[in-house]
Amino acid sequence: MTNAHTPDPVIVAKGYAHPEALVSTEWLANNIGDSTIRLLECNEDVLLYAIEHIPGAQRIDWHVDLNDHVQRDYISREAFEALLRRLGIDENTTVILYGDKNNWWASYAFWVFSLFGFRNMKLLDGGRAKWIAEERVTTTDVPSFPASRYVARERDDQAIRAFFADTLAHMQAGNAMIDVRSPQEYTGERTHMPDYPQEGTLRGGHIPGARSVPWARAAEADGSFKTAATLREIYEGEAGLANTQDVITYCRIGERSSHTWFVLSFLLGYTHVRNYDGSWTEWGNAVRAPITIGVNP
Repeated sequence: MTNAHTPDPVIVAKGYAHPEALVSTEWLANNIGDSTIRLLECNEDVLLYAIEHIPGAQRIDWHVDLNDHVQRDYISREAFEALLRRLGIDENTTVILYGDKNNWWASYAFWVFSLFGFRNMKLLDGGRAKWIAEERVTTTDVPSFPASRYVARERDDQAIRAFFADTLAHMQAGNAMIDVRSPQEYTGERTHMPDYPQEGTLRGGHIPGARSVPWARAAEADGSFKTAATLREIYEGEAGLANTQDVITYCRIGERSSHTWFVLSFLLGYTHVRNYDGSWTEWGNAVRAPITIGVNP
């Protein structure tokens, strides 16, 4: 068993700016009994947890646990505090998030936790799929931990979250934007993800100036993140980004773009990345919001 704050050598070898933000399945298997760790599984398919999960993992329902139930926003400071207390988490607990779909929703949870200044957390590289593919131990047991006395900070949206007005000003200034949706959504051919329902967007296309880098390009076939060198080829070599830039990522509701936000911020070390969670469901419905159709930014 190794210290939860010591970077995993398997992750360090991949060349990331912040290797402490990830752990490998091998590392977790060797540290699964550590009482200072809390495993949280956050999936798109909320039924997967009941079928099997990593021993000791608790479930986070992204829709119920992280989103306000009335207005389109995230939970309040009080609700976040109550959530972490219920899960037995405080500032001394190392949270390891993982889930299905290349850690898509686990990255989203990581981003929401970050809005409250929670820093002691990591993603499991490869997530649920890699753990199961390696035939590592799973269970159906639901763990219970003593409630904590965690005191949450006020949510601070400014540093890592962009709203419509922020994104419009960012676009007008010609600053860098990454559209992480599918190529068909980017061009305007579709208004939703392939094989997913239409969610009410009235217009297709992309924000003028945004470059297309579908979110899943950052992942290998086993769900783990590509090496830093390969990621730089994609985001810097192809999309023209530089780590000195102010970057906004977006998708349709901010979930896929939180994955790219994690890649740019923690794996490549960008210091000014914001996730526009209003994304295309807001922009594509906003009256007179500028839209570009086709393959060019």
